[in-house]
Amino acid sequence: MGKGAGRRRANATTGRVCPCGSGRAYAECCAPAHAGDAPATAEALMRSRFSAFALGDTGYLLRSWHSSTRPAALELDPGQRWTRLEIMQTERGGLLDAAGTVTFHAHYRDAGRPGTLTEHSRFVREDGRWVYVDGDQP
Repeated sequence: MGKGAGRRRANATTGRVCPCGSGRAYAECCAPAHAGDAPATAEALMRSRFSAFALGDTGYLLRSWHSSTRPAALELDPGQRWTRLEIMQTERGGLLDAAGTVTFHAHYRDAGRPGTLTEHSRFVREDGRWVYVDGDQP
């Protein structure tokens, strides 16, 4: 999910269910990553990045992007709202791995119309932290 995400600020999110679809409260799920804690796995990073797109947190998106592929700036589409994440497959990306992939469907609404982005994302560790490298959209 590189471009074209919805812009909603993380205001009163403490008691809300996390946008990533884990079923947990945002404060116990993706909020710690957004505040600076390193996600333990590539899938956890993917979930926290989806939540950042849903909440309009461009700072976190840029910080969690690999230095070799990170854009200089990121502008999110204010007309697009990310609504649901489905993790389809995770390969490696665990506690002892140096790299991993996550295939997902990210559902959104753009100008009131539903859509789905499917991506096979690549993640690696950079300075000991998981970061997003890039992804292929079939």
